[in-house]
Amino acid sequence: MSPHTFHTLPSLRHAVRGICRAHRLSSPNGARLVLSVSRLATAALDAGGSVRLEAVEHPAPGGRTLLAVTLHAARTPASPSPADLPLPGQATPDGTVAWHLPLGERRGADRAPALAPTASRATAPAPGGAREAAAAEAEIAALEGELGAALSRVDTLSTELHRLKDELAETNSGVLALYVQLEERDEQLRRAHGQILRELEDALRPPPITVHGMDLAVHYAPADPDAPTGGDFYDWLLLPDGTVHITVVDALGHGVRSTRSALNVTHAVRTLALEGHPLESIVARTHDILAPFDPELMATVLLARIDPETGALRLANGSHPPALVVRADGTTDYLELRGRGIGFPLPGSDTVREDTLHEGDLLMLYTDGLTESRRDPIEGEARLVKSAQAHAGRPVEEIPGAVAQDMHTVILHPDDTLALAVRRAKKPQRGHPLAGQP
Repeated sequence: MSPHTFHTLPSLRHAVRGICRAHRLSSPNGARLVLSVSRLATAALDAGGSVRLEAVEHPAPGGRTLLAVTLHAARTPASPSPADLPLPGQATPDGTVAWHLPLGERRGADRAPALAPTASRATAPAPGGAREAAAAEAEIAALEGELGAALSRVDTLSTELHRLKDELAETNSGVLALYVQLEERDEQLRRAHGQILRELEDALRPPPITVHGMDLAVHYAPADPDAPTGGDFYDWLLLPDGTVHITVVDALGHGVRSTRSALNVTHAVRTLALEGHPLESIVARTHDILAPFDPELMATVLLARIDPETGALRLANGSHPPALVVRADGTTDYLELRGRGIGFPLPGSDTVREDTLHEGDLLMLYTDGLTESRRDPIEGEARLVKSAQAHAGRPVEEIPGAVAQDMHTVILHPDDTLALAVRRAKKPQRGHPLAGQP
């Protein structure tokens, strides 16, 4: 179709719309084409010039057909860039701008060109107010149609956007619910795992033995309640000669490995004690037995032998915190004793310390997790004395837990904690209703 010349913007817009209808362009492409042609032509028409418009169909690869719309308009400083138009165009060196649009299927009647009638009106506009009013009404109707198409498109996009937001919210809700469910399941597994480990450790820790004239109790708390395995262990047994043997072990580290190391130490000590080895040699002999099998083993050990009849107390120590005695009269004494633990250089107790537990005296054996929770062992030992004095009159089974609770009001260095209490019972006085009973 040959170019047609236009002197007014309404006639140009009308012609472009006619092209869109005749070639069945989509509403979005048609609206963008009208706006783009109008913006390019406005500057030339405002300057008193004219513009030329032509539309030509040509085949494209793939059996498609393209509509080439070309606008010939003089460029002015106010002319916009073709790349910035609502429908970007392709500029040519001679100043024209072209658009290449894909065509849809059309009926035969739609193939008639739409520029011929408009061109005649454009080149020879009819005089009279009626003609101008009709053109204005046609322009308004066309603009309303374009606006309706644009609003329809906006509504469609808004509906799609809301749908996508709803789907996204539903997906996020499902993901959050799944995350919460997984967190709850993970917490349940951690608790179940911790419970199993606690039951295993309880099975490995012997209950207090029954000894006439002595009361015994123990308290153990892991550094991490969800991972209760640790290296703080104890053992107590009644030897063939009637004395009570107590072992307290603190193996280096945490977890299952330290538990295994502590168990190996307590089993070795028990075997040596039952075989009748002297108390002063057991720490060193335990090292000699275990070192070949576990070269990395390091553990502190405190051994106690108590005669229930006489109260005679004998202690051997391998790098372990000292035992504390709270006398029946309220005085206290740390039973210091030098020695080196298993896995240390020159392991063994330097000597054996002897003392006596009188009736009503309380002996406290423990691991460093009790006194070093605030990272100051000296301050911890001072607090332990006050706590043991305060609770010495309570039933023995309550004392270790009560002392541990006092010592752990502030924890700066969490560690496994073991507290063991032994009290020599007072004998009934003569004439007492229970005298003579076992």
